[in-house]
Amino acid sequence: MDASLRRFSLFYFFYYAALGAYTPYIGRWVDGLGHSGYVVGAMLGLWYGSRIVSPPVWAALSGRSARPGEWFVGGCALTLLCFAGFLFTQSAWALLGVMAAFGLFYNAVMPQFEAMTLTALGPRTDLYGRLRVWGSIGFLLVASSYGALMDHFGDRAFPWLTLPLFAAMLVAAWPHRHDTPPAHVDTVEDAGHLWKRPGVRRFLLMALLMQVGFGPFYVFYTLHMQAAGHSGAAIGMLWAIGVLIEIAMFWQAPKLIGRFGASRLLMVCMAVTVVRWTVTALFAHSLPVMMLAASTHALSFAVFHACVMRQMSTFFPGKRAAAGQSLLYGFSSGVGGVLGAGMAALAWESAGGGRLAFLLGAAVTVVAWVVYALRRQTPLRARQS
Repeated sequence: MDASLRRFSLFYFFYYAALGAYTPYIGRWVDGLGHSGYVVGAMLGLWYGSRIVSPPVWAALSGRSARPGEWFVGGCALTLLCFAGFLFTQSAWALLGVMAAFGLFYNAVMPQFEAMTLTALGPRTDLYGRLRVWGSIGFLLVASSYGALMDHFGDRAFPWLTLPLFAAMLVAAWPHRHDTPPAHVDTVEDAGHLWKRPGVRRFLLMALLMQVGFGPFYVFYTLHMQAAGHSGAAIGMLWAIGVLIEIAMFWQAPKLIGRFGASRLLMVCMAVTVVRWTVTALFAHSLPVMMLAASTHALSFAVFHACVMRQMSTFFPGKRAAAGQSLLYGFSSGVGGVLGAGMAALAWESAGGGRLAFLLGAAVTVVAWVVYALRRQTPLRARQS
């Protein structure tokens, strides 16, 4: 790999390393402050909600600048500054306020960086995976170790343990201050007419429901495992198993899609995910069973994501790709994430707790399976999937 591209790997590493601390453990920290599951769910809901708003707004603002790379560095600096606000906040409303600001900037910089990366690669897009994999490595190293660190230093140490990762992310962003993304980065607004293409709405609804089903996992998985009696080190290991197998399966996914087809694999992935959430709900106390459940991340996330990307290239080919990705990002990850966090919080605070939350996740995934199973089998899609 060219030395000029290594700086891209470095930023991916620290961006996702910080995410490896944030995603699995912020719920544990908020719970340790004495707040209810409603506050945890609301914070994660704000996190996903900002994904709907911040990428297109940030793209519009930075795209008008003669120095978009400086906007990128500024966004990383504001992310660090906003996260530092967690050092001084403990009340529910203060936490939600800091989260709203933090999510706006943290979710804004990665779409811009992706565009900068693809611009730097030019025709060498085959190298993208070698750069992006360092993000998964960063997430893996942090997610697998922070549970034990919080066991040792206490839950309230979470902001202090995580802040250095955001500082390192800012340092890694600095060499990109002169980089430029493409002249125009399509947003959700550019994809409006594409919403009406045959099969698109059903496909995006399936993706949204799948994201809703993941809500209990992203919001309460760590707390659910902790309530079942597992240590922070064991929970970190479970996160690590999922990410490790995710990395391995991403390399194999193209071969599987070529052999079985994306549509058929999507059905299998959703079916496996139903089993995963059901097992997580009913057998959380068993570490061996949870290790097996974590290994299904290979299908429920890695292969599913690869199949979604393959189908997106069918629905939104060529110049429409960026607009299609914005539509998927805002609708599935954004709206679906908010709904999933809300569903998980309501279930968590009920008598059913984590068991009910994950059973609801399984039920929503069943609905996603049915929605996709009832799609119209057009000759075009049959050939392309």
